[in-house]
Amino acid sequence: MDEPRSPGDLPGVAQVFVPDPEKPVPSAEDRHHLVRVLRLKAGELVVAADGRGSFSLCRFSGDSGSPGTPSTQVLVPVSPLYYEEPAGAPVTVAFVPAKGERAEWVVQKLTELGVDRIVVLASARAVVRWPPERVPGALARLGRVARGASSQSRRAWLPEIRGVMGIEDYAAEQVVAGGGGCVMAHPGAAPPGGALGSIAVGPEGGWDPAELERATELVGLGRTVMRAETAALAAGYALCARRDGFL
Repeated sequence: MDEPRSPGDLPGVAQVFVPDPEKPVPSAEDRHHLVRVLRLKAGELVVAADGRGSFSLCRFSGDSGSPGTPSTQVLVPVSPLYYEEPAGAPVTVAFVPAKGERAEWVVQKLTELGVDRIVVLASARAVVRWPPERVPGALARLGRVARGASSQSRRAWLPEIRGVMGIEDYAAEQVVAGGGGCVMAHPGAAPPGGALGSIAVGPEGGWDPAELERATELVGLGRTVMRAETAALAAGYALCARRDGFL
């Protein structure tokens, strides 16, 4: 087998995230997924990644079914430690959560596309407003969604999940982080250029005029009026595809 450049070079191989790919100990949830959901057989290959670029190839050792079986016996490394370099300049998509489970869906799909940083925004016209006491649990849930999507899409790097931020704080942070300021999606604006690394997508009702004043650039994502979650995906694809050379 040629040396893999990324977990994506190993199609059909299950993947889990562990603290140390050289001594892979899967979480109870991941172990359950390997044993009870995927029903792996002893000897099958599994990728163990740390979410920071490093990964190893392991053999699944089987499971005795005994509750006392230590997790250290589940994965046995059979390769050296590999490292995948970052894809390039990091891509950020910020979005305002909508009703129901759409936030989870957006995070899942942005992760699959390769977005590096996902920011949850507050907005004057947002329909969904997370009370402060709900924010830690909501962000933890989105982190679990991103972790599962990263395994499914064979990412070596876990995306960063941030929030909840107001547009003023987000704009100030973007100026410091990338020097490009606050790029906001807005119907009728020109398409995003090739050098952009971030786009903020507003709620269903659009940005409040005061929020638009924080924009250093407005970009359009298409000729039609999209739902908020569709616009977030369009932004993620446009940024990642340009960065990765697909557009």
